[in-house]
Amino acid sequence: MGDYDYIVVGGGSSGCVMASRLSEDPTQRVLLIESGRKDSHPWIHIPATFFKVIEKGRDIVAYVGEKDANVNNRDSIVLQGHVIGGGSSVNAMIYIRGQANDYNQWAQLGNRGWSYEDVLPVFRSLEDNMVHSDAYHGQDGELHVSEPRFKHPLSRAFIRAAQEAGLPYNPDFNGQVQQGVGFYQSTTHDGRRWSAAQAFLRKAEGRANLTIRTETRVARVTFDGRRASGVVLEDGTRIAARREVVLCAGAIETPRLLQLSGVGPGAHLQSHGIAVVADLPGVGENYQDHLESTVQGETHGPISLFGEDKGLKAARHFLQYITTRTGIMASNVVESGGFADVSGTGQPDVQFHVLPFMVGWADREPIPKHGIAIGPCFLRPRSRGSVRLRSSNPKDRALFDAASFRDSDDLEVLVRGVQLGMKILEQPSLAKLIKRRALPEPGIEKDIDALRHYVRQTAKTVFHPCGTAKMGPESDRMAVVDSELRVRGVEGLRVADASIMPTLVSGNTNAPTMMIAERAARFITADRKAKAA
Repeated sequence: MGDYDYIVVGGGSSGCVMASRLSEDPTQRVLLIESGRKDSHPWIHIPATFFKVIEKGRDIVAYVGEKDANVNNRDSIVLQGHVIGGGSSVNAMIYIRGQANDYNQWAQLGNRGWSYEDVLPVFRSLEDNMVHSDAYHGQDGELHVSEPRFKHPLSRAFIRAAQEAGLPYNPDFNGQVQQGVGFYQSTTHDGRRWSAAQAFLRKAEGRANLTIRTETRVARVTFDGRRASGVVLEDGTRIAARREVVLCAGAIETPRLLQLSGVGPGAHLQSHGIAVVADLPGVGENYQDHLESTVQGETHGPISLFGEDKGLKAARHFLQYITTRTGIMASNVVESGGFADVSGTGQPDVQFHVLPFMVGWADREPIPKHGIAIGPCFLRPRSRGSVRLRSSNPKDRALFDAASFRDSDDLEVLVRGVQLGMKILEQPSLAKLIKRRALPEPGIEKDIDALRHYVRQTAKTVFHPCGTAKMGPESDRMAVVDSELRVRGVEGLRVADASIMPTLVSGNTNAPTMMIAERAARFITADRKAKAA
């Protein structure tokens, strides 16, 4: 394959941004390696059919964590995109950045240049917002951000009911204030998904200096002394990188690859017979994720999305979509939601994802009736898990412990979120539509221990793993990368995905991950220009 200047490992949200930016200079040869396939399946590009992608197991990979007593000895199952575009090709397309305090906390932890004031211009530079034009939004970027084309009656009813429960209406969760309820902005354009692949990679993939390899797995990063020199594929092929290797493989795969490459906790690596290149105890630590537990109500009539993907109904929706790009199939399904402060902290600590049908999870089938699911998730987990190697075999999946509810405060926040969800379900705008509360069972609100048990039994990830190669100052021995995302103790190696988050942002992680990649690409370009000067 020859040599490259840069090798980008992982073709998800961050990898698409990174490959696009680095290949803008025609003198630099860039290789993007993705273990999944091309994003060619039509279900990826029709907003509402992302549920079909997940349901059929297409273009996703399920990481199964260790059984955890804190969730009643259930498996922790985290789905991740396994396709060009990664999560942005299979997610619910919700565009959320998080709160200003999320990034200010990063800066307070010693990460200079990562305050909200620092990152907001980067978010704005990436964005092309359909409606908003102000100090918080951009219109000149590649990432289209749109208002809903379709608004389900149950989504509207939730927003009204939440206001009746005391939450304010908020037309823009990415503006000055996050608190409140409303419709989510989404990464869609003209009724189609606008993934990172569409936004950034499509315009770059025809460049002569960019090579994209799909269905290709990296076994490890190679080193010349302490300098990253390239990668080895699982088939044994060696590929050299003259300048840098950039890991964009996600919060489970990135620490696994670092450890396989000799970068990580020394004793752990040696226990698997791996030579230590850099003893970094923080690699694989600090795992964080958002968990939710749903409140579900069965409706009086057939007004939800239940059954709308079958038979003549599905045919009618498809015909409307292909002729007008409108209707249910243009919906991102998770149309509405919001943010609430359930603990009196002064800032939202719970987010709601609302679906106009009842849902199941990994170990429970959905109730086969019409209904609504209100899913509160806690935003700033205190619990910390880990990602480790099962063996030195690169074909073995990572061994990860999600550590759900390891800190009991996380459980209490989610219990309060469920209580608020039940309150919203009882408000007039929803109550008139609801035949019964299906989950949690009626009467449970009178027994706090029973409610805690329900949350433990039903809590599931909303697929926002992060933090396993965290950014931090040199004084933090658990920090894996510096403020320019260079891996400590080695040269020519960076991490540019959600792994670097010191703490999880208060919301969906797709937009922040693209922001991280954009910043990393700017750091890399500035370094190259400085060395050439």
